[in-house]
Amino acid sequence: MVSCVRRSSLRRSRRRGGLARLQETPESASLVARSAMETLRKVLIAGAVLGAGAGVGTALFVLVAPGEQQKQAMLKEMPEQDPHSRDEAARTKELLLASLQEAAATQENVAWRKNWMSGGGGKSA
Repeated sequence: MVSCVRRSSLRRSRRRGGLARLQETPESASLVARSAMETLRKVLIAGAVLGAGAGVGTALFVLVAPGEQQKQAMLKEMPEQDPHSRDEAARTKELLLASLQEAAATQENVAWRKNWMSGGGGKSA
């Protein structure tokens, strides 16, 4: 583009303030304002979309999450609350501790036993 214009005409326009006038024309100012407005518009649309997504997610969470009464009912139905289940878990822990104590006291590999409740009867190490 510079090759089409002679240098002397560029110098003359600089002296007269021609380039400065070109930069300050209403068309260029409106382009700058238009691009700033488009950027602001895009930012606002993105914020609105993200806000709408967060609102929908919060609403779904509120709808799906159980209420206080449902939470209390679920806690009552848990296996740890049932006395029979608690006794069974305690008995299992006792058997496990007993087998560990027996394994520590003997040279036999208790992991090879077919019946863990009985003493002996498996391969020995």
